[in-house]
Amino acid sequence: MKKIPRVWSLLGRFKEDCKSRGWKTSTSEDLVKIDGEYHNFIGARTTHLSTFKKITSNRKHTIAEGESYHIVDVAYTAWVFQVKPPAQLIEAVRKDPRLSKNTAVYDLSQLYEGSPHCLIINKTASPVFKAFEEFLNRTYGVKVQPLYEPLGDRHKDFKSKLAKESIG
Repeated sequence: MKKIPRVWSLLGRFKEDCKSRGWKTSTSEDLVKIDGEYHNFIGARTTHLSTFKKITSNRKHTIAEGESYHIVDVAYTAWVFQVKPPAQLIEAVRKDPRLSKNTAVYDLSQLYEGSPHCLIINKTASPVFKAFEEFLNRTYGVKVQPLYEPLGDRHKDFKSKLAKESIG
């Protein structure tokens, strides 16, 4: 597995990949626009649940274009964590179908510890987030794994997976 750059550099490299696909990227923000929809990436070490909820509930985002600014609606937001995200945050996304439809969470903490695995919650229909996962695999050999997986009508308990990862 290739060495993974820090989150902000990683997102910058992914934006370059997006440009090569002909997708529009923001020069000052980690936004990608395709088919009239904005896909936002937020690189973070950690965040409080209240901050997470406030940001994800506000779908408006101000972007600079040249010398002017305008407000856009963000269709999808991906939180890309360098350290393990708080369990309450994961639980909030897991329990709220409306939130999980528009929000993805990427836990890259294991990558920085030398493991080739990245845990995710991504139930969005974002082609940009799918491309991000493919980029991680193709460029760095990352194995993207769902934090919890469907089992019929139930889901595996994500806490057991978190506990297993923190122990192992």
